[in-house]
Amino acid sequence: MRTTLTVDEDNAVLLERLRKERNLSFKDVVNEAIRKGLDAMTVPERERAPFRTAVFDPGAPYIATDNVADVLEMLDESNLSARRGT
Repeated sequence: MRTTLTVDEDNAVLLERLRKERNLSFKDVVNEAIRKGLDAMTVPERERAPFRTAVFDPGAPYIATDNVADVLEMLDESNLSARRGT
């Protein structure tokens, strides 16, 4: 099908960049972009792969930080030990 298409300037710049990178015709780049966009728009939400994040387990904390007084006392003790060289 042959038609006239008005492309926004920002999209035209991206399309032209892709055309040069992939060494394709402008027509091929536009059709690929439309195809991928339509595919993404027509896949129902429930069929899309869920977003996953990597999980990092830092392990148990070195000190209990729920009591500030204990934390400050531990820091004072470690500072004294460092000054003494022990």
